[in-house]
Amino acid sequence: MTYDANNPFARILRGELPCIKVAETDAALAFMDLMPQADGHLLVVPKEAAAEIFELSEASLTASMRMTQKLAIAVRAALRPDGVFIGQFNGAAAGQTVPHVHFHVIPRWQGQALKMHARDVADTDTLEAVAQRIRAHWRAD
Repeated sequence: MTYDANNPFARILRGELPCIKVAETDAALAFMDLMPQADGHLLVVPKEAAAEIFELSEASLTASMRMTQKLAIAVRAALRPDGVFIGQFNGAAAGQTVPHVHFHVIPRWQGQALKMHARDVADTDTLEAVAQRIRAHWRAD
């Protein structure tokens, strides 16, 4: 997959598109997925321009994974799901729809099926309310 500098995540990183920010460091940004598969579904995006994980520098990968782990902990504390799915796709055949490396953090509850990926846009107020709950448990250190 070729990197497209005008992909939605690159545009969010440049401030050209809005997002509901959950956390940010010098190396990564986390925001709510606008088409969540479950309540609390968020994305961690490295600030480095790379389409797939194979192209990501070690420093950026480490920072992104550290943020992903901390946000999974925050999601678990804030939402109390039965489990937390962490996923990352490389290439269209694997299910990647945006050509910028990103990590999904998706809370899971027993007996509750995931919504279809990239289908329905969620209500902004609802996303912001969930983001506030997660932010309350985020630790940047």
